[in-house]
Amino acid sequence: MRSKFDEQLALLNKEMIEMGALCEKIIQEVLEALTERNTKLLNGIVSVGAEIDRKERTIETLCLKLLLQQQPVAKDLRQISAALKMITDMERIGDQAEDIAEIIPFVMKRPVRTDTLLHEMGKASIKMVTESVDAFVGQNLKLAGKVAADDDVVDHYFTKIKQALISEIVNNPEEGECFADLLMIAKYFERIGDHATNIAEWVGFSITGVHKEGCI
Repeated sequence: MRSKFDEQLALLNKEMIEMGALCEKIIQEVLEALTERNTKLLNGIVSVGAEIDRKERTIETLCLKLLLQQQPVAKDLRQISAALKMITDMERIGDQAEDIAEIIPFVMKRPVRTDTLLHEMGKASIKMVTESVDAFVGQNLKLAGKVAADDDVVDHYFTKIKQALISEIVNNPEEGECFADLLMIAKYFERIGDHATNIAEWVGFSITGVHKEGCI
Protein backbone atom coordinates (compact mmCIF):
# COMPACT_ATOMS: atom_id res chain seq x y z
CA MET A 1 0.00 0.00 0.00
CA ARG A 2 2.80 2.41 0.93
CA SER A 3 4.70 1.68 -2.29
CA LYS A 4 1.61 2.61 -4.30
CA PHE A 5 1.26 5.79 -2.28
CA ASP A 6 4.92 6.66 -2.84
CA GLU A 7 4.43 6.16 -6.58
CA GLN A 8 1.53 8.59 -6.55
CA LEU A 9 3.54 11.11 -4.51
CA ALA A 10 6.32 10.83 -7.09
CA LEU A 11 3.74 11.47 -9.81
CA LEU A 12 2.52 14.52 -7.88
CA ASN A 13 6.07 15.89 -7.78
CA LYS A 14 6.42 15.26 -11.51
CA GLU A 15 3.18 17.10 -12.27
CA MET A 16 4.21 19.98 -10.01
CA ILE A 17 7.54 20.28 -11.83
CA GLU A 18 5.75 20.31 -15.18
CA MET A 19 3.29 22.98 -14.04
CA GLY A 20 6.16 25.05 -12.70
CA ALA A 21 7.98 24.68 -16.03
CA LEU A 22 4.87 25.92 -17.85
CA CYS A 23 4.78 28.97 -15.58
CA GLU A 24 8.43 29.65 -16.36
CA LYS A 25 7.73 29.21 -20.07
CA ILE A 26 4.80 31.61 -20.22
CA ILE A 27 6.69 34.34 -18.34
CA GLN A 28 9.74 33.83 -20.55
CA GLU A 29 7.69 34.10 -23.74
CA VAL A 30 5.93 37.23 -22.52
CA LEU A 31 9.26 38.75 -21.49
CA GLU A 32 10.77 38.06 -24.92
CA ALA A 33 7.76 39.60 -26.65
CA LEU A 34 8.04 42.68 -24.45
CA THR A 35 11.80 43.06 -24.83
CA GLU A 36 11.75 42.60 -28.61
CA ARG A 37 8.46 44.50 -29.08
CA ASN A 38 7.29 41.55 -31.19
CA THR A 39 3.58 40.72 -31.00
CA LYS A 40 4.08 37.59 -33.13
CA LEU A 41 5.73 36.02 -30.10
CA LEU A 42 2.44 36.37 -28.23
CA ASN A 43 0.64 33.80 -30.38
CA GLY A 44 1.43 30.84 -28.13
CA ILE A 45 0.70 32.55 -24.82
CA VAL A 46 -2.99 31.66 -24.68
CA SER A 47 -2.29 27.98 -25.39
CA VAL A 48 0.33 27.81 -22.64
CA GLY A 49 -2.13 29.48 -20.28
CA ALA A 50 -4.75 26.87 -21.15
CA GLU A 51 -2.19 24.12 -20.52
CA ILE A 52 -1.46 25.58 -17.09
CA ASP A 53 -5.21 25.49 -16.32
CA ARG A 54 -5.42 21.85 -17.40
CA LYS A 55 -2.41 20.96 -15.30
CA GLU A 56 -4.02 22.60 -12.27
CA ARG A 57 -7.10 20.40 -12.68
CA THR A 58 -4.96 17.27 -13.12
CA ILE A 59 -2.96 17.96 -9.96
CA GLU A 60 -6.08 18.82 -7.99
CA THR A 61 -7.64 15.50 -8.96
CA LEU A 62 -4.47 13.61 -8.04
CA CYS A 63 -4.28 15.31 -4.64
CA LEU A 64 -7.90 14.49 -3.86
CA LYS A 65 -7.31 10.84 -4.80
CA LEU A 66 -4.30 10.71 -2.49
CA LEU A 67 -6.37 12.16 0.34
CA LEU A 68 -9.43 9.98 -0.18
CA GLN A 69 -7.97 6.67 -1.32
CA GLN A 70 -4.82 6.53 0.76
CA GLN A 71 -4.05 7.15 4.42
CA PRO A 72 -1.36 9.81 4.41
CA VAL A 73 0.66 10.39 7.57
CA ALA A 74 1.10 13.93 8.88
CA LYS A 75 4.07 14.90 6.69
CA ASP A 76 2.47 13.45 3.56
CA LEU A 77 -0.76 15.25 4.38
CA ARG A 78 1.09 18.54 4.67
CA GLN A 79 2.79 17.98 1.33
CA ILE A 80 -0.49 17.24 -0.43
CA SER A 81 -2.26 20.18 1.21
CA ALA A 82 0.62 22.48 0.26
CA ALA A 83 0.45 21.28 -3.35
CA LEU A 84 -3.24 22.20 -3.49
CA LYS A 85 -2.43 25.71 -2.28
CA MET A 86 0.57 26.06 -4.59
CA ILE A 87 -1.27 25.21 -7.80
CA THR A 88 -3.68 28.06 -7.13
CA ASP A 89 -0.75 30.48 -7.06
CA MET A 90 0.83 28.87 -10.13
CA GLU A 91 -2.44 29.23 -12.05
CA ARG A 92 -2.55 32.89 -11.08
CA ILE A 93 1.03 33.32 -12.29
CA GLY A 94 -0.19 32.12 -15.69
CA ASP A 95 -3.06 34.62 -15.52
CA GLN A 96 -0.69 37.49 -14.70
CA ALA A 97 1.53 36.56 -17.67
CA GLU A 98 -1.51 36.58 -19.94
CA ASP A 99 -2.48 39.99 -18.55
CA ILE A 100 0.97 41.29 -19.52
CA ALA A 101 0.57 39.79 -23.00
CA GLU A 102 -2.68 41.70 -23.48
CA ILE A 103 -0.94 45.01 -22.72
CA ILE A 104 2.15 44.53 -24.91
CA PRO A 105 0.45 45.56 -28.20
CA PHE A 106 -0.28 48.96 -26.61
CA VAL A 107 3.37 49.66 -25.73
CA MET A 108 4.83 48.98 -29.17
CA LYS A 109 5.33 52.68 -30.01
CA ARG A 110 8.86 53.07 -28.81
CA PRO A 111 11.36 51.68 -26.31
CA VAL A 112 11.81 53.58 -23.06
CA ARG A 113 14.59 53.77 -20.53
CA THR A 114 12.81 51.33 -18.20
CA ASP A 115 13.04 48.46 -20.72
CA THR A 116 16.25 47.08 -19.22
CA LEU A 117 14.78 47.24 -15.73
CA LEU A 118 11.59 45.47 -16.88
CA HIS A 119 13.69 42.76 -18.52
CA GLU A 120 15.70 42.21 -15.34
CA MET A 121 12.53 42.27 -13.24
CA GLY A 122 10.99 39.61 -15.47
CA LYS A 123 14.08 37.40 -15.18
CA ALA A 124 14.03 37.78 -11.40
CA SER A 125 10.37 36.72 -11.36
CA ILE A 126 11.14 33.61 -13.43
CA LYS A 127 13.95 32.72 -11.02
CA MET A 128 11.57 32.97 -8.07
CA VAL A 129 9.06 30.61 -9.70
CA THR A 130 11.79 28.08 -10.49
CA GLU A 131 13.22 28.16 -6.99
CA SER A 132 9.85 27.88 -5.27
CA VAL A 133 8.88 24.74 -7.19
CA ASP A 134 12.37 23.25 -6.77
CA ALA A 135 12.10 23.91 -3.04
CA PHE A 136 8.82 21.98 -2.91
CA VAL A 137 10.09 18.97 -4.82
CA GLY A 138 13.36 18.86 -2.88
CA GLN A 139 11.67 19.77 0.42
CA ASN A 140 14.38 22.39 0.76
CA LEU A 141 13.57 24.93 3.47
CA LYS A 142 16.70 26.97 2.79
CA LEU A 143 15.80 27.40 -0.88
CA ALA A 144 12.25 28.35 0.08
CA GLY A 145 13.68 31.05 2.32
CA LYS A 146 15.80 32.34 -0.55
CA VAL A 147 12.63 32.99 -2.57
CA ALA A 148 11.42 35.41 0.07
CA ALA A 149 14.74 37.27 -0.14
CA ASP A 150 14.49 37.34 -3.94
CA ASP A 151 11.08 38.98 -3.64
CA ASP A 152 12.84 42.01 -2.18
CA VAL A 153 14.84 42.22 -5.42
CA VAL A 154 11.65 42.20 -7.51
CA ASP A 155 10.05 44.81 -5.27
CA HIS A 156 13.16 46.99 -5.64
CA TYR A 157 12.90 46.79 -9.42
CA PHE A 158 9.25 47.78 -9.22
CA THR A 159 10.05 50.84 -7.10
CA LYS A 160 12.77 51.97 -9.54
CA ILE A 161 10.53 51.41 -12.57
CA LYS A 162 7.63 53.24 -10.95
CA GLN A 163 9.80 56.24 -10.12
CA ALA A 164 11.26 56.34 -13.64
CA LEU A 165 7.85 56.07 -15.32
CA ILE A 166 6.32 58.78 -13.14
CA SER A 167 9.16 61.03 -14.25
CA GLU A 168 8.50 60.06 -17.89
CA ILE A 169 4.81 60.91 -17.53
CA VAL A 170 5.64 64.33 -16.10
CA ASN A 171 8.18 65.10 -18.85
CA ASN A 172 6.25 63.53 -21.74
CA PRO A 173 2.53 63.76 -20.88
CA GLU A 174 1.54 63.03 -24.49
CA GLU A 175 2.94 59.51 -23.98
CA GLY A 176 1.31 59.11 -20.58
CA GLU A 177 -0.95 56.23 -21.58
CA CYS A 178 1.97 54.17 -22.84
CA PHE A 179 3.95 54.81 -19.64
CA ALA A 180 0.93 53.86 -17.53
CA ASP A 181 0.68 50.56 -19.43
CA LEU A 182 4.35 49.87 -18.75
CA LEU A 183 3.77 50.56 -15.07
CA MET A 184 0.93 48.05 -15.09
CA ILE A 185 3.25 45.45 -16.66
CA ALA A 186 5.73 46.06 -13.84
CA LYS A 187 2.90 45.64 -11.34
CA TYR A 188 2.00 42.26 -12.86
CA PHE A 189 5.63 41.13 -12.57
CA GLU A 190 5.54 42.20 -8.92
CA ARG A 191 2.40 40.11 -8.40
CA ILE A 192 4.10 37.11 -10.01
CA GLY A 193 6.84 37.51 -7.42
CA ASP A 194 4.21 37.64 -4.68
CA HIS A 195 2.66 34.38 -5.91
CA ALA A 196 6.09 32.72 -5.99
CA THR A 197 6.59 33.88 -2.40
CA ASN A 198 3.24 32.33 -1.46
CA ILE A 199 4.38 29.06 -3.00
CA ALA A 200 7.60 29.18 -0.97
CA GLU A 201 5.64 29.81 2.22
CA TRP A 202 3.56 26.71 1.59
CA VAL A 203 6.78 24.79 1.02
CA GLY A 204 7.78 25.89 4.50
CA PHE A 205 4.47 24.58 5.81
CA SER A 206 4.91 21.22 4.07
CA ILE A 207 8.27 20.79 5.81
CA THR A 208 7.68 22.29 9.25
CA GLY A 209 3.93 22.12 9.70
CA VAL A 210 3.85 25.89 10.36
CA HIS A 211 2.68 28.44 7.81
CA LYS A 212 4.45 31.73 8.42
CA GLU A 213 3.14 34.36 6.06
CA GLY A 214 5.89 36.72 5.03
CA CYS A 215 8.47 34.79 7.03
CA ILE A 216 9.94 31.37 6.23
